[in-house]
Amino acid sequence: MHNPVLTDNTYQKFKEQFKELSQATALTRSEKARKMMGQIDLLIDTTDGLKLIYQKIEDLSNAGIFEGSAWADPSKLVASLVGGTLKSGHPNSTIEILSELRLLAIAKGQYKAKGISPEEAENFIQEVIVANLEFVFNEPLEETRLVMNEHELKKVHTLFKFIAEKTELDNVKEKLVEELTLICEQRPVVTEKQRKIIALVKEKIDLNPENDLDARLLRFQRCIYKPTLNSFNKNYQEYGDVLKKLTKSQLREEAIEMSKAMLSFGLVSQYHPILIIFLIEKGHKDLVPLSMGLSQGGTARWNEFREFASNLILKTIHPYNAQCIYGFTKMLESGIFSREAVRSGLANMLTIRIHPEVETRILKSTKTPHEKVSALKYLMGALFRVLGQPLGVGQGNNPTCQSARGISMWSQHSPAKLIHMVQTAATYNDLTFRFEAQEIKASAVGLGLVQKLDHNLDAVSVTLVPMLDKIYNEMMLRASGRGEDPHKWVNPALYGQWIQIGFASAYDYLFNAIVDFNGFIGVFYAMCHPEYNGGNRLIYPNPVGIFITSAKGDMLGFHAVSLLRVDMDQKGIYRAYFLNPNNEGRQDWGQNIKPSVYGSGEIHGESSLPIHEFAARIYAFHYNNLEAKEKMEYVPDYEVKRIKNLAKESWGRSYTWIETKKSW
Repeated sequence: MHNPVLTDNTYQKFKEQFKELSQATALTRSEKARKMMGQIDLLIDTTDGLKLIYQKIEDLSNAGIFEGSAWADPSKLVASLVGGTLKSGHPNSTIEILSELRLLAIAKGQYKAKGISPEEAENFIQEVIVANLEFVFNEPLEETRLVMNEHELKKVHTLFKFIAEKTELDNVKEKLVEELTLICEQRPVVTEKQRKIIALVKEKIDLNPENDLDARLLRFQRCIYKPTLNSFNKNYQEYGDVLKKLTKSQLREEAIEMSKAMLSFGLVSQYHPILIIFLIEKGHKDLVPLSMGLSQGGTARWNEFREFASNLILKTIHPYNAQCIYGFTKMLESGIFSREAVRSGLANMLTIRIHPEVETRILKSTKTPHEKVSALKYLMGALFRVLGQPLGVGQGNNPTCQSARGISMWSQHSPAKLIHMVQTAATYNDLTFRFEAQEIKASAVGLGLVQKLDHNLDAVSVTLVPMLDKIYNEMMLRASGRGEDPHKWVNPALYGQWIQIGFASAYDYLFNAIVDFNGFIGVFYAMCHPEYNGGNRLIYPNPVGIFITSAKGDMLGFHAVSLLRVDMDQKGIYRAYFLNPNNEGRQDWGQNIKPSVYGSGEIHGESSLPIHEFAARIYAFHYNNLEAKEKMEYVPDYEVKRIKNLAKESWGRSYTWIETKKSW
């Protein structure tokens, strides 16, 4: 809660310490600057505080706040280093923020500095913005969340929100096109980030359709603002009036044009539900498949379940709940409606009364809920998206990769179970699981990993994750103290019995060491590599534990992903394709290991790496322990050696390595 007394005291202390800094001698300036930095750190996590510092930036600079530091000469700064410095914490992050404010003031002509022009300062700020979009949109990457506390994240986000509002973005079009393309190629369930970028471009950049980059940015804009010719310069209410005047043939063309706009980037406009509802209500259900861009198979399923699907649509979609149309389209394509249990579950969902606490979470996750869209409609819409886009599920800014991974797995392989789980959780704000013949009830156990839920999630996730997180944590507690990784027992209990019984871990809990890494990699290749496992393919997602490493290869922590498949890409390289639930599949794990999300044979939502690079970051997985031993013999030593070298020279520096052979 805002405390005006505390704020006033903070401002007063700032003024006092600024006076001391201004009057400091050469001998005392360093100490006074250090104290000044501490006070600034307290101020700049609010917009008002940041504005105050911005107004005082010239005075602070003249008083010597940058003197003797790496930031002393603004002409020698490197934009690509800003992100890393901001992540390093106070005091470096604080002086970096001051540096950005100084450059912004120079760019705006409010402050003159030697060696750097306003144009150069403007270009620098633009580079910094594009290189740090995770901060602009307050969607930090996994590595960022691990190294920055809440206060640091807040002050950096406040900075980027401030400078983005004051900066021209014309010169960063190529980077924005790349960013939008790669985000959209992942087809995330939550589309807030790409919509914000598109809105930012629309607001801040004048585009010329004759220019190639501009034309590409306009394509993104048009898919949500002007998806068809008939929607140009009209709001969605006016668009509904236009539809009434179209002939059947014109409606057919409208449906085709609308679906092309949606499928190009996986983004749905507010006009789309108006069209689909019109087609259903006015007796043109035969055109609905065209409005969704359905294949022959998807169209056949629409025709088979037309009345059921139409009822779901009419009770769910709305211009302010439009994105679910894409998920619904993918549900029809996947054949999920052919399962009677799924249809029954979805029908049951329409009848539930949502628990008040769950309703609050759902509406909070919606950002700007519309009065005519109920929490149940938002939940149903999110369910369509999750069921249709299982690889688009993310964890948001929460340490809940296990829960997100589970929602994705159930969506793919046990959708009826997921629907029933959502129904139960939404109705009772509670869930129960069985662990080793004992019931675990979310409401009856202690806290999970999440102390404060970040609501930048879909409605299914905000419904389930608070309970799944507590249940997972309780399972981990009950399985601890056995001398082995608790995930050996927790994963099958949490995700389902299709998780393999065998469990391989390179990490030894008793010795805090890596034991028999050679054997571990041999088992991994025998489990999933087609050249060494008899050409067998993975049937179910394999829950894999990985080491998170920095761009320098340093150990940062642990993370949960799902290995989905191992296939050869178009260059003839075997790659591991996996789900990374941290909302951003593109990262730099050091040693030039950079997961790809597009262009290497990925299905929407997959990340991928050459399999040896992926293997160099794993520490645990499940496998069939009845067949691994005989297949391990086929894995060549040179392959194991190059993986081991990558591991030992990165996260492996944090552990003792023991070569004692284990029985796999």
